[in-house]
Amino acid sequence: MSRRTLAGRGIITVFLILQIIPLLLFPSQSYSTSSQEWWLPLLLAIVVVLGDLHLIVRGGSQLWPWHLFSFSQGFNIISRLMMLWPHATHIVGGATVVNGPYVALTCISMAFSGFLLWYFELPDVRLGLVR
Repeated sequence: MSRRTLAGRGIITVFLILQIIPLLLFPSQSYSTSSQEWWLPLLLAIVVVLGDLHLIVRGGSQLWPWHLFSFSQGFNIISRLMMLWPHATHIVGGATVVNGPYVALTCISMAFSGFLLWYFELPDVRLGLVR
């Protein structure tokens, strides 16, 4: 995929909408009311939706939505790293086993957030919505 293709208005809009996925990609037990993990992804998703609405619907050319996206995706990576160690294993029948789904979803989420951080910093991408 060429850089010009990545900077098309349609592709940019798709990535703006899809950026909510790495923020909310957690195992279902993370969203229980007994867990304290659910509020941060929800808060970051709300921040991203506000920025998306400003760029996609209103068509603004300000930089603050891009800064919100960078903050949200960067904070997602940091918070995932902080939560990885305590959730990497769990006890099943008295034995400690690797929590495979949690580790896999965390790695996928951090990789996608890293890609989005790189992608949203491309000058062609930011100019692609202004044109």
